[in-house]
Amino acid sequence: MSADYAHLCSAILEQCFGKVVQSVADCLFSATTRTLSQIVSSTNYSRKEAGLALAVLIKFRLVSFEPSKNNLFLPEYALKRGEVICLLRYSRYIHIVQARYGNVGSSIAEELLNAGSETATGLLAKCLSDCENKAETPEAYRDTFIRMITDHFIIKTPELIAGSEQDEAVPKFLVNDCDFFLPPIIDLKLLADIRKGEAKLSDAKDGSTAWSLNYDRFHQEFRDDIMISAIERKLGENAAECFRYILNIMYNSTDPWLRKASNQITFVEIKQTIEKKSNNLDLMKHLDQYISIIVDDSLGFLRKIGDMGGGLFVVDMENAFESLAFACIESVITERFGSKATRIFRVIRSKKYIEQEDLQKEAMIPAKEAKSLAYNLFQEQFIHVKVIKKAGSGGTGPAKTFYLFQIKGKDTVRMLLDVCYKALYNTIRRSNFEKQEHKGLIEKSQRLDSIVEAMKERGESDDYIAEV
Repeated sequence: MSADYAHLCSAILEQCFGKVVQSVADCLFSATTRTLSQIVSSTNYSRKEAGLALAVLIKFRLVSFEPSKNNLFLPEYALKRGEVICLLRYSRYIHIVQARYGNVGSSIAEELLNAGSETATGLLAKCLSDCENKAETPEAYRDTFIRMITDHFIIKTPELIAGSEQDEAVPKFLVNDCDFFLPPIIDLKLLADIRKGEAKLSDAKDGSTAWSLNYDRFHQEFRDDIMISAIERKLGENAAECFRYILNIMYNSTDPWLRKASNQITFVEIKQTIEKKSNNLDLMKHLDQYISIIVDDSLGFLRKIGDMGGGLFVVDMENAFESLAFACIESVITERFGSKATRIFRVIRSKKYIEQEDLQKEAMIPAKEAKSLAYNLFQEQFIHVKVIKKAGSGGTGPAKTFYLFQIKGKDTVRMLLDVCYKALYNTIRRSNFEKQEHKGLIEKSQRLDSIVEAMKERGESDDYIAEV
């Protein structure tokens, strides 16, 4: 992880949880694992403060722990660095749930995000007590909660294994993949009684089972939207709808994250699914043509691998996102250096290795301009140089050196990611500065807004409100 990402994570954690949690997370970020004693000595906080900060990070699934290799009774803590940036995506998670499940689903998701993890009864009781629409019944919340579990948007957290007193120093958890999305039994009568104040949350029988949002499922939705949007912009709405159904079929037999390409999908499966679920007559009539267009497209999202069953196809995830990544890189180069620089980048990518003299010929750009653009791209790390030395004739003459331009796709993507991390970090810092600088004005604005709302409720005239 880069220094820019470390600064961004630190700023995010400070904004969400405060200084103590930020300091503990920074301490964990700088090392693979640390014990509580090491964290206390590094951060200069008390053992209680450091322990509470770790408890918060563990509850939000940002820290994992396991017994030390040298001492099985001593836990070592590690920061899940890739999970920290998920805190910035909370609004997008809620938006997806709102679109699929309405206000009930969004209130469940928002409560889970605020709590990190929560029991089913505790979560639904909080949602019912906080909901603005008192007409919503416990059944509506229970049914939506179970639908979100069935659709894998909510996942069960690993359960604590009850052991002997000697094992309690480092808790152990039972991880059962088959049990992650098994819906719980929710007592609706108990929920109704808790809402009325006639029962307590401690009466619930699911106190040991906690639930949280499944980030992978949301990221799968983001990934699918990126692919479908790319096809829609390039090939039209019907092709995008066709590809959406292909993705739905793919997930029936292929793990969304463990395979670079999907299992085989037949034309017959695609046709039957679209006939059953779609009302698009034009898509049904010209289905084979739309599939051919997607297969022949340069993005390479779909590959044909056989002719059995009307045609065998696979969704090539690796190639799809490589194409999208390079399209993004080319867009950045065009914005910063112009279209000719993008042409040079494409030539180098297609040739893999190319010399300076050959580059200007292939790109059909004047020598001086091609050289200037190539070295600008090299300086900004969009392209790299590979040096090859060749011995002279007979092995006795001076070595001849070739300088070849090449593209290292992963290095370029990492560089652009670091630029994004730095931009996000600067945005957060600037936002904090502006809030502190104009704290008085913000408070006055909030007071004025509350006064205006009260006047509207009293039925004051618009002219009088405008005057105020």
